[in-house]
Amino acid sequence: MQIDKLRGKELDQLFKAVLSLKDLEECYRFFDDLCTINEIQALAQRLDVARMLREGNTYHKIEAETGASTATISRVKRCLNFGNDSYEMVLERIKEEENSKASEV
Repeated sequence: MQIDKLRGKELDQLFKAVLSLKDLEECYRFFDDLCTINEIQALAQRLDVARMLREGNTYHKIEAETGASTATISRVKRCLNFGNDSYEMVLERIKEEENSKASEV
């Protein structure tokens, strides 16, 4: 795990800060203060690329819909195939939450 090289009190503090956020509005405010717009968009784009790869979309379609480079798509695919399964974990949780909200209506 590459993140092991970064482990330390600063990264622990960052992750604890993220875990302390209570709702979407707090996330928007925190990330707006923490990151540039481009950094936030790059993170969001990677997650969207992961979702589209998981759904079986082609590189061409992903590139066209997200604007992601083929290098970014390849990196995300590598993480999906050989990473820590975190994309899969969060995408499944998001899907479950959306399904739960849809069944409440």
